[in-house]
Amino acid sequence: MLSRSAITEFLAQTPLFGPMDEAIRHTIAGEMRAISFNAGQTIFGRSDPGTEMYLVVSGRVRISILSPEGRELSFAHASTGAVFGEIAMLDGGLRTADATAVDAVSVQCLSKPAFKRLLETHPRVAEAVIRFLCGRIRDADQQLEAIALYPIEGRLARFFLATAKAAAPDDTDAQITVDISMSQSELALLVGASRPKVNAALALLEASGAIVRNGTRITCSISELEDIAGTA
Repeated sequence: MLSRSAITEFLAQTPLFGPMDEAIRHTIAGEMRAISFNAGQTIFGRSDPGTEMYLVVSGRVRISILSPEGRELSFAHASTGAVFGEIAMLDGGLRTADATAVDAVSVQCLSKPAFKRLLETHPRVAEAVIRFLCGRIRDADQQLEAIALYPIEGRLARFFLATAKAAAPDDTDAQITVDISMSQSELALLVGASRPKVNAALALLEASGAIVRNGTRITCSISELEDIAGTA
């Protein structure tokens, strides 16, 4: 179990809590509690009440919805340093998606009462949350745009670009190697396509020199991916 000091240091590396003062992060760390989930375990379901938000310490969480026809669409994977479950906690509504542990997951949980106490004593927390939610909206817009307007290889190119830049934000190399520790089925859910179509698109990306696959490790050619993704 992480100590309060370790949680404070971990919070400093996250997009939501990183911009806050260390004293605020230390207070937040004191309000959090550790929870673990097994692979395949449901963390919360769509339409559940939202009583807390989560920060991923280790593992990967699938955020998805299930259509009336039984088709699953994955919005994102929340991995180490990611926050999820914040929307329903903030607005008092119901959960808008399912959250499922892809593998063994460890999280730090912040309850709604604890968050309200933080807002009352630290107004700058609200500013940080607003900036964070604006980023969420931008990401959602880009994901919808990619699914609506781009072929599968373009969506995959955007996914690899985002993953590479998140893993090495200050790296200006022409090639960046990342570890994509997910199955093709999980990848298919993220880009809104079937597994066979994703497999074919991956082969096209590799044939074009945009990626090189070595097990779960993917070497990304940034310029080639940008051309395919339409972001060059």
